[in-house]
This record gives sequence, C-alpha cells and structure tokens, in this order.
Amino acid sequence: MERNLRALAAAGAFCGALWASHTALAQKSGGVLKVYFFDSPASMSIHEESTIAAGSPLMGVFNNLVLFDQHVPRNSLASIVPDLASDWSWDETGAALTFRLRQGAKWHDGKPCTARDVKCTWDALAGKGDEKFRVNPRKSWYRALDEITTNGDYEVTFHLKRPQPYLIALLASGQSPIYPCHVPLREMRSHPIGTGPFKFVEFKPNESIKLTRSLSAVRRSSRQPGEGP
Repeated sequence: MERNLRALAAAGAFCGALWASHTALAQKSGGVLKVYFFDSPASMSIHEESTIAAGSPLMGVFNNLVLFDQHVPRNSLASIVPDLASDWSWDETGAALTFRLRQGAKWHDGKPCTARDVKCTWDALAGKGDEKFRVNPRKSWYRALDEITTNGDYEVTFHLKRPQPYLIALLASGQSPIYPCHVPLREMRSHPIGTGPFKFVEFKPNESIKLTRSLSAVRRSSRQPGEGP
C-alpha cells in the first residue's frame, strides 16, 4: 500500500512538473494583466494617502532613492539597494545622509529627474515647500529632518537635527517615492507622473486604475544586499 502511494505521488509530481514547464514555455511578453483590488483610493497621490490603496497599484509608476530588495523575504537595513540613487553615505556625526543620483533618469513627460526633485519632495513632506500636501499622513516620519541641500543636479544631502540611523529605511518604503518639481501637487492627485517602469493612464474611482509599460524606465541596481553603498 505504501509503495503504491509513493508511486502515485511521484507520478503526480512528474505530471505537475510537465504542466509547469509547458505553461512557462507558453508564456509570452505583452498583453493585459487585470488584478482585482480591495479598495478605491481617494486620489492617485501616494504621499497624501494613509493606506496602501494608492501605494500598491502606483509603486510601479515611481522610483525611490533606495528600496528594499524585493528578492529578500524580510526587510532590513542590509537588504536596502539603490534605486534612483547610485550610492549613499553618512557623515562622521551620523546627522547628514548624502545621495549621489543616477544620471539620465527622466520623468514620463521627458523632463530630467534631478536632485531638485528630491529636495522639492521632502520639503513638501516636511511642510516647508512652496506647495503643501492637502493631507500629509507621514510628516511625522521626518521630524528629525532639518533641511535638504543639493550640490549640482546629481547630489542631495539630508541634514538632520539629530542622528536617525533608521532614516534610510523610511526612504526605502514603498510610500516614499520622488515627485517631480515641475508638476503641481494638485495634478499628482489625478494624473501622477513618475520615472518608474509603468506610466499612469487613467483612474476611474470605484472602477479601475490603468497603467501602461514605460519604455524609458530606470533600470534597477544589480548590487546585492550587504555589499554596502
């Protein structure tokens, strides 16, 4: 009896493997992916929404400075990898975090993405920008942020009131995308523009959110977790 059960299990595993390989071979690029979602967000602005209702469908529209490696099952400081930043470093006091940015990154409307965009985003989050978020649920994340300075187009420094080693993890969150300076915040609520692998197409409240593939997406870094910036 036991021998028959083992044979049956082996045959089932073999058939499953054949089916999986056939499915993989049959896959091809292109087409439309439809995913049913649990909620309809109030807007398309990740920074102004307090839940993942906007973040989950829109993360692919944007890039962060850094992000958690999606191939690692548990987030940690060691699993943070570059995104729009090419590398980063703390100063000796632990109160200044400097990022060097990738050159050549562009917003979906063709304008270049620079250090100025990073400064505009976190000035707005800190409540210091020319424009204000209508709702700012994560403002408290940056209570230790004193100011942000830029050095040319591709270097930006976060100056802190006191050391905050976990700042880099907050910046790696899916709710920490970089917004463009040249697009008013009110427009980001209805038609967001990012630098990510997908472009925003349309939002119909309580019905659908549509994205399309971006041909000018920023390539992810190949740096492995634990190698250091």
